[in-house]
Amino acid sequence: MKKCNLSYILVEKQQINKFKSSYETLLNYDTLKEHNDLVLFRLHWKNVEVSLMLKDRKQQYEKEKVTNSTNSENSNEEKSEEHMDVRLKHCLAYVLHTSGTTGIPKIVRVPHGCIVPNIQHFRVLFEVTQEDVLFLASPLTFDPSVVEIFVALSSGACLLIVPTSVKVLPSKLAAALFSHHRVTILQATPTLLRRFGSQLIKSTVLSASTSLRVLALGGEAFPLLTVLKSWRGVDNKTQIFNIYGITEVSSWATFYRIPEKFLNSTLKCELPVPLGFPLLGTVVEVRDTNGFTIQEGRGQVFLGGRKRVCFLDDETTVPLGTMRATGDLVMVKDGEMFFLGRKDSQIKRHGKRLNIELVQQVAEGLQQVESCAVTWYNQEKLILFVVSKNDFVKEYIFKELQKHLPSHAIPDELLLIESLPFTSHGKIDVLELNKIYLNYLNLKSGCKLNGKEELWEKLQYFWKSILNLSEDPLKVPNESLFLNSGGDSLKSVRFLNEIEKLVGTSVPGLLEIILSSSILEIYNHVLQTVFPDEDLEFSKNHATKRKFSDSNQEETSGKSLHQKSVMTLSCDNELTAFTAVSRGSQILSLNTKSFTRLGLCSSAHSSDLISPTNTQNVKSLNPPALLGKSQDASCVAEVSEAGTCVAAAKKMELRVRWRSDTGKCVDASPLVVIPAVEKPSPTVYMGSHSHRMMALDLHSGKVKWEQILGDRIESSACVSRCGNFIVVGCYNGLVYVLKSNSGETHWTFPTEDAVKSSAAVDPTTGLLYVGSHDQHAYALDIYEKKCVWKLHCGGTVSSSPCLSLLPHHLYVATLGGLLLAINPATGKRVWQYSCGKPLFSSPRCGLQYVCIGCVDGSLLCFTHCGEQVWQFSTGEPIFSSPCTSASEQEIFFGSHDCFIYCCNMKGHLQWKFETTSRVYATPFAFHRQEGSSEMLLAAASTDGKLWILDSKSGQLQSVYELPGEVFSSPVVWESMLIIGCRNNYVYCLDLLGGYQI
Repeated sequence: MKKCNLSYILVEKQQINKFKSSYETLLNYDTLKEHNDLVLFRLHWKNVEVSLMLKDRKQQYEKEKVTNSTNSENSNEEKSEEHMDVRLKHCLAYVLHTSGTTGIPKIVRVPHGCIVPNIQHFRVLFEVTQEDVLFLASPLTFDPSVVEIFVALSSGACLLIVPTSVKVLPSKLAAALFSHHRVTILQATPTLLRRFGSQLIKSTVLSASTSLRVLALGGEAFPLLTVLKSWRGVDNKTQIFNIYGITEVSSWATFYRIPEKFLNSTLKCELPVPLGFPLLGTVVEVRDTNGFTIQEGRGQVFLGGRKRVCFLDDETTVPLGTMRATGDLVMVKDGEMFFLGRKDSQIKRHGKRLNIELVQQVAEGLQQVESCAVTWYNQEKLILFVVSKNDFVKEYIFKELQKHLPSHAIPDELLLIESLPFTSHGKIDVLELNKIYLNYLNLKSGCKLNGKEELWEKLQYFWKSILNLSEDPLKVPNESLFLNSGGDSLKSVRFLNEIEKLVGTSVPGLLEIILSSSILEIYNHVLQTVFPDEDLEFSKNHATKRKFSDSNQEETSGKSLHQKSVMTLSCDNELTAFTAVSRGSQILSLNTKSFTRLGLCSSAHSSDLISPTNTQNVKSLNPPALLGKSQDASCVAEVSEAGTCVAAAKKMELRVRWRSDTGKCVDASPLVVIPAVEKPSPTVYMGSHSHRMMALDLHSGKVKWEQILGDRIESSACVSRCGNFIVVGCYNGLVYVLKSNSGETHWTFPTEDAVKSSAAVDPTTGLLYVGSHDQHAYALDIYEKKCVWKLHCGGTVSSSPCLSLLPHHLYVATLGGLLLAINPATGKRVWQYSCGKPLFSSPRCGLQYVCIGCVDGSLLCFTHCGEQVWQFSTGEPIFSSPCTSASEQEIFFGSHDCFIYCCNMKGHLQWKFETTSRVYATPFAFHRQEGSSEMLLAAASTDGKLWILDSKSGQLQSVYELPGEVFSSPVVWESMLIIGCRNNYVYCLDLLGGYQI
């Protein structure tokens, strides 16, 4: 158009935006007339050096370099003498280093005249206005940040800057960008975008309702169109650009907007995306190996332009129009450039040339692959690293790759990783990937397995040793279930760790297989990961699974041992006034004049908790094991961080008030229900492995009733809103609703797997919420005897749901590592967060935050909107659920590292206390005596010790040892502490010293 001095042009109205984005930087125009769907423009060409067609590039380059031309001798001689001089005042805009990710690191000094064209062109290209919000995705050490900053500032738009701690958390970053600040323009590397995950990209970043108007991807190979289309939600209108450039020619050089017809096409398209058109002032050339410019075929990209010149390393002067080699290879076809990869990504393997980036693109296009990366390890092995969308068998991925790749391109090994490591510039960190593979090799070298027979023997050995069956000479039967054989969640993690240590690699999905399936299916699952070429011993489809009886059969099979009624059951529509106390200082008062908020009180008394004023690291002595006597606390000294000796705590004694034999281990935690009237007396509800559900008198320990359920009970009981029913889960997959005064079965609800989760009651609606190992959460109406909704949670729900009244959210955690916020009325997900590791801990929520412990040793704190506020790390897994103080200023929890922790609500450690064993149970905060503001903390370690600490300082007040392991959590009411023990007994202990009894 410029060559023929085109003066007028007709443009279709639907093509006007495309016309503006393509040519506005090259010309000015006046709108003369509109007619139907056409607009007539008068053109005024700008005097700029921009080449729009590859066919012109050779001619322009030669024109600039010709020094002997008779027609332009004077001008060309003048050009040959023109240089850019770094020593001139006001020449430089900024100086930075290249990262070395795609070549040798260099110092690059960038003149104003080299970077300003980028800023000017992107303002027009993206149609930036003062209404836009741009995200500063790049660090200041990466030159695209200059474009992001000054495009925003020069347009009057907002520039969103977030801390690095937010950038590395995909769900938190997505919430900040698209929910809270409504970002409209995002310039990022494909790796940074992939970190959101395909599900989050589709549901948030590129959804139909997204705020994102422009997405520009650059810095790495552009994703295949097939992958890009899979990321877009239905009716998404975001404009997507492929941008390309190098730091040595100041950031970006070309752009290409993906046409809507390609994005909306339902046809599978595996063609690469072209690099597109040069940006303002930029010259693009493709040269062959001899340095000649080519119009068709394969070559290396060279970038430059008259003023698109930077100074590299020690350069002080550079001729105007200098062209820089990029190291990037492209294919020129029909006037378009298609990126092939970097020169250093070209390897010779099995005697043939191979571009490893092609392997990555093909692998990423597979349905099971979330994201991936390929490395040429030590120039010997081709390693594919995969972040998967779900569990898969390696052999399946290899078969899929063989369909799309030649034999010399099939990777040597495939490693499953949780997330791709990336550099501060948002690119894949190849060095870190090589470290991951090296660690894998070291682990693999320690694997002494000689075949699947030895794997079976080792599984049998671990099974017996962990379940204390090592003296049993018989083989473990194929159909044996881990949980039914004496296993629990703690032992399952030990079993998992032993297996992964043995095979030298992680085994995706193994924990849930251990918890739900037979030893033979566990073996088959491990076999597929470690020996993918071996035949399965037993088909997975026919593997032994837990069988569940029909609910009607279960109702009739329950036998009542004692059903002495102590009060007459009220009708369903009548309410019993009561206060219920459960683990973690959770107090619920209903149908009384005073109403206590669910889960917010730390004792039955409402005194405010005084915040700790100092932080002290408390270490305990190892008290002798004494049954019936507490260790004298007066001999326990505390050493502060300054090293001075602190006075010993006041003496407090724990003495057994009563104990009750349940027949088997007691892992459940007690529920204490105190009626508002004097009669009947307060009741402790507790289940055990003996299948018994018991109601015990709080003061005397006398059995009020017992009911035999269908299997072992680890779920803690929950009381209904009316007070007339007790709800408890069972290993046979049933949720039992029992009459609280007699134990008589009111209703049973069947799930499809074991129920260890303890139910939560909604005091506003009366609905009960419970999770199951069948990976679902349920809302139950026990009065209408129906399930209101059920939700698949993406993993086994072992811990207990937590209900927040304001906002009205139900929080559920899974062994798949997901924390979900659910609308309690509808069962729809409000938000979810992936913690990456299993969650055995139950969530705990307050007015502002929800907290949860993770197997990776972290305590995580979130707002009710799903934003992560902070993360506190311990040395070992956290199974203990958090307990908050009455003022919600402190949070208490235990860890497998043998410490009890107290943090404030900013995630800062206040104190920690060392116990003599791992802490599995949830602590309980309570007042020293009625009317006192002094708060104590009761906690238990797995070796059977009960610890009473000062909640302000962590100072030891007393310790008592039960004659068995303890996984039950303590509950305190008035001066009594109730807890279950694995010696088959439920204990009630009096807290003596400092109490008015």
